[in-house]
Amino acid sequence: MLDRTQPDPGLNAEDGVSSLVMEGDAVTETARASGWTRPLGWLSRAGQFLFTLSFSSLTRRIVSLNIAGLLALVASILYLSQFRAGLIDARAQSLLVQGEIIAGAIAASATVQTNAITIDPDRLLDLKPGETIKGPDEDSALDFPINPERVAPVLHTLISPTKTRARIYDPNGGLLLDSRNLENVMRFPLPPPSSPGIVERALIAVRTWINRGDLPLYRELGQDNGTGYPEVADALKGQKKSMVRVNDRGEVIVSVAVPVLRSRTIHGALMLSTQGDDIDQMVSAERLAILKVGGVASAVMIVLSLLLASTIAGPVRRLADSAERVRRRIKTRVEIPDFTRRRDEIGHLSGALRDMTGALYNRIEAIEMFAADVAHELKNPLTSLRSAVETLPLARNEHSRSRLLAVIEHDVKRLDRLISDISDASRLDAELQRQDTAPVDLRRLLNTLTTVANETKLGHDVGVEARFEGRSSTDGFSVPGHDSRLGQVISNLLSNAQSFSTPGNKVRILCRRVRSQIEIVVDDDGPGIRPDALERVFERFYTDRPHQGFGQNSGLGLSISKQIIEAHGGRIWAENRPGPPGEDGEPMVAGARFVVRLPAL
Repeated sequence: MLDRTQPDPGLNAEDGVSSLVMEGDAVTETARASGWTRPLGWLSRAGQFLFTLSFSSLTRRIVSLNIAGLLALVASILYLSQFRAGLIDARAQSLLVQGEIIAGAIAASATVQTNAITIDPDRLLDLKPGETIKGPDEDSALDFPINPERVAPVLHTLISPTKTRARIYDPNGGLLLDSRNLENVMRFPLPPPSSPGIVERALIAVRTWINRGDLPLYRELGQDNGTGYPEVADALKGQKKSMVRVNDRGEVIVSVAVPVLRSRTIHGALMLSTQGDDIDQMVSAERLAILKVGGVASAVMIVLSLLLASTIAGPVRRLADSAERVRRRIKTRVEIPDFTRRRDEIGHLSGALRDMTGALYNRIEAIEMFAADVAHELKNPLTSLRSAVETLPLARNEHSRSRLLAVIEHDVKRLDRLISDISDASRLDAELQRQDTAPVDLRRLLNTLTTVANETKLGHDVGVEARFEGRSSTDGFSVPGHDSRLGQVISNLLSNAQSFSTPGNKVRILCRRVRSQIEIVVDDDGPGIRPDALERVFERFYTDRPHQGFGQNSGLGLSISKQIIEAHGGRIWAENRPGPPGEDGEPMVAGARFVVRLPAL
């Protein structure tokens, strides 16, 4: 066996080195892979999150609206920015000051001839005794024109650092000097100007449309009369003036003209103008800065919009998915996400959907239980009826046949009663949902039902009396609801109380206001209710009437009453009235009591 620390004798030195290098590379690649796995996982999850958000209609709307508002703001800043107008005004004022300085320098250097006197020989012959020729600094000096050769160096020196164009016109508007002609001429001829392309023409058109406004168009007069420029014409009249124009490339040109004065005489006009892209470069730089700020703000806006959308679109999508699962999976409960901790509309929506889903599942379970109970209750009389019908042909005497016919008649009546009550119970929810609630005067309703119960007394001699406690105003005992259904509840309670009361006794109804509710109490003097049946009496098909024969009651009356009261936002419960103490010291049961509470108007 070879020692793991020793090299394999079958391998030479080069193979060993190469294997070590390969092992080192493998370790390095493994380390690199493990180092990049976590960031790549984060990027993948972030990409999936952004991909999911990007396909959300609500997310796209939020981002689009926020970006649209920001773009409108940036566009209005770019189009209506006061920077451009202020820059043009400042540039015009600067050119006016600069023009006055240059015009003064030109006037000082252009009309003075040092170390020389200009004398006209013909005038010497016309002199009279005692007359002399006036010097150059006297009235004759006023007629000296501007000397371009002397002005050119001064003008070139003053104009070169300012990057402006200067033109000097004589008093008649003729062009004397143009600073463009003072630049060094290139030794090689310039290539012919190329015509602008489609993109450049489009940019020029857009720039002209943005910059033009109500500005006049700039025309290059060349050697023509300078009075074609309004500012030059005014300067030759002794007035300073500035103009703002747009050239054919959409560039803003600011020009000023000042008179060249010496000894209050106008010797010409100086016109200073900006280069074609001078103003536009500064405006473009400012707009570029605005666009940079707008780009940063857009990025921040998109991030904030995505975060906002994630707090809205994400929960809404989860709620929608859960609602879809509820629609497809009726038999199994699907939990709606709980966002009720959020104090906003999403939290309210989540709570409403959870309540609605819970009510839906409860309704489904109630329907299933109702169907099972109905099947069970209908099966009993049907089984009895089938047995009686099958046994009837086998009856040996008339007495047996009469008993079987009585059983058949009893089962048929029981089926009819069950089907009627079941039909009423099944229609109850739909009727309560379709009908609009209206104020119901319980005083009037109870008085009417009491009068009817006292006048009919079908099968028993038990009277009914009603009593009201509290204020006697017309709306003191009014509740919102359906008068026919509330009357059905009171009729069921009165019928039950009368059926359990002994003849000669009375059923007492008490109506009173308890804070924001109306309470109706129905008392009887019957045997009361067993303690274990105080809740069961409201179950469907439950009946506990030992004094009556089997099948005389469907057991749906109190169940329907509870369903009606709960649909009205109220409560109903049963309890026993305490009586005098018995032999064991415990209070005896004086009768049953049913309590109904409904929200008052």
